[in-house]
Amino acid sequence: MRQRAQWGAPSVEKMLGALPVVANFCSRLRIREIIDDACPVRDVAELTHGQVIEVLVANRLTSPSPLVHVQEWARTWAVAEAFGIDPELLNDDRIGRALDAIAPHLDHLAGSIGLRAIDTFGIDVSRMHWDMTSISLHGDFSQVEEGYPAPKFGHPKDRRPDLKQIQAGIAVTGDGAVPVFHRAFNGGAGEVGQVIGTMKALQQLACRRRLLMIGDSKLISYANLAALHSEQADFIAPASKTYVGVEVLRSLNLGAADPVDYVAARDAGKSAEERGSWHVIEDAMSLAGPRKGDPVLNLRRVLVHSSARAHAAATARAKKLDRAREDLQRLERGLGSRHYPTTEKVAARITAITRDRRVAAYLRTEIGADPATGKPTLAWHFDQEAIDAEAAADGWYALLTNLDPARADAEQILRLYKGQEAVERRYSAFKGPLAVAALYLKSNRRIAALITVICLALLIFCLVERQVRHALAAHNATKVEGLYAGRSAIPTGRLIFDALAGIRIISGTGQSPPIIPQPTDLQIRLLDLLDVDPRDLR
Repeated sequence: MRQRAQWGAPSVEKMLGALPVVANFCSRLRIREIIDDACPVRDVAELTHGQVIEVLVANRLTSPSPLVHVQEWARTWAVAEAFGIDPELLNDDRIGRALDAIAPHLDHLAGSIGLRAIDTFGIDVSRMHWDMTSISLHGDFSQVEEGYPAPKFGHPKDRRPDLKQIQAGIAVTGDGAVPVFHRAFNGGAGEVGQVIGTMKALQQLACRRRLLMIGDSKLISYANLAALHSEQADFIAPASKTYVGVEVLRSLNLGAADPVDYVAARDAGKSAEERGSWHVIEDAMSLAGPRKGDPVLNLRRVLVHSSARAHAAATARAKKLDRAREDLQRLERGLGSRHYPTTEKVAARITAITRDRRVAAYLRTEIGADPATGKPTLAWHFDQEAIDAEAAADGWYALLTNLDPARADAEQILRLYKGQEAVERRYSAFKGPLAVAALYLKSNRRIAALITVICLALLIFCLVERQVRHALAAHNATKVEGLYAGRSAIPTGRLIFDALAGIRIISGTGQSPPIIPQPTDLQIRLLDLLDVDPRDLR
């Protein structure tokens, strides 16, 4: 006979997870103090805005979800023990008021906390990688508050053109890929127009260090490069076809390029024969301004060839040619049918195929009519010379820089630029582990504030990863035993927070202190590397 279970008293056990780690890093960054100095509350207030924002950062890092039911999360997690805050005070209205309060001070908060991170953790900010991304929004947003980023339609990264968006930019350091700077922008803001303001903000973070700013092709414009030059800032960025045309790339000779001993991260586990190869050629380039009186900028140009990129381009071209060929053969079989009874219908279909398959550069067609039957006729072919001319540029791209050759040769320029993937990796965490895929807030003021909350969470996420790696390096190690599916692994923010998630706490009663059931060996190892004792509660 089956045994019947009995209902018992509510459990006093709560999730503790990484809350002590988050609280520790919030204290080291002085997030609460910096916010409370900028946004003071009345003496009768039960919570300060800094306390609320710290809890929201912890929520993003331990249980990311749309910003609802934070109060319930705080009850089931040990927010009271880790942050000294009564969960009952964290209702939606109190959270909304905290977001409203910090919204006018976002640039100050981002700069102050970023500087605190640099000083406290000794981060080298001489090299910064900058990029922007879009965040889709649900709602109409026909009325927006002036002075804050406005939701607009744009070119969303998630390919949801039906949704309005807000854009966010982050700058991560070459040292540990730590996002020490962030800023929100209008949904329709052009990326190229945000470079100068960002550069000046990064210069302030870099203080007396000479800044090297690395970005994507949106960084390259005469105005941006002239401003960087006048501020004595260095840069590296790829040039679009507007600045280095395809005719330049197709004229290059791979045999005249110098090989680079570089292995992409995706090739790390492959044999030498399977890895992609890299070659560089360096020359000079002049960039004239839009006005006659503008000074000419003299730049270094590093022309890079990637065998992996060349293979990808050839594969993509072959696929679109095959698909266009299938469409054209289907069209030939239907000539004179009810679908294509006239030359006009055939021409319209050719136009659609050319556009959809992107083969305008090499598709040649001749449309006519049979004199005897009047049925439309079609002759077509792909221009092999045009295909070969395009293929000649496969794998080539150009990097522009003003770095002194004594500081970095062509190979080092490529290596520095390859660090740009760090920004993409952080945006992956921004929209992945921190669960920022779409925002549901109704006010653009609160949306801007929430982006800062998320970026502060991302800052701690990355600092945790960096500290564990530095602590391992001090012992000549790079991996943590048992971190990934029971196997050794290089620590990442996501693996660290996942490993700590199972820690629990039994709330204290009366004079009895809270009890933390013994953590696992892996959790103790990570806490030691982070120099955090979860028993030290606020």
